[in-house]
Amino acid sequence: MEEVTIRLRMSFSDAHYGGNLVDGARMLALFGDVATELLIRHDGDEGLFRAYESIDFLAPVYAGDYIEATGRITQTGNTSRKMEFEAKKVVAQRSDISESAADALDKPVIVCKAVGTCIVPKDKQRK
Repeated sequence: MEEVTIRLRMSFSDAHYGGNLVDGARMLALFGDVATELLIRHDGDEGLFRAYESIDFLAPVYAGDYIEATGRITQTGNTSRKMEFEAKKVVAQRSDISESAADALDKPVIVCKAVGTCIVPKDKQRK
């Protein structure tokens, strides 16, 4: 099945907590963007995110980190699409060295995993 990946830097405006910690909801927003692209590629329509079956926050994300969010459709029903998502930290900020220091990680760190379901518009549903 097709896979979609986006990569972006978490900015200081994404930081929600002390120590420039990024709110976990930001990962879910990335998953929403990935789901939208998957549905456009699969059905020609953005569809609508219905529910998360599971969400696991596995490691902290900080302003300055680069996150790669990936998703894929795992099941295609008549009216819905089940998807799996994973967010990985691929670059880690290093504020302990300086405000602009960072490390490109040899081995990305999985920061969040989720499973969710999207519904498709009636005109795109399978009969």
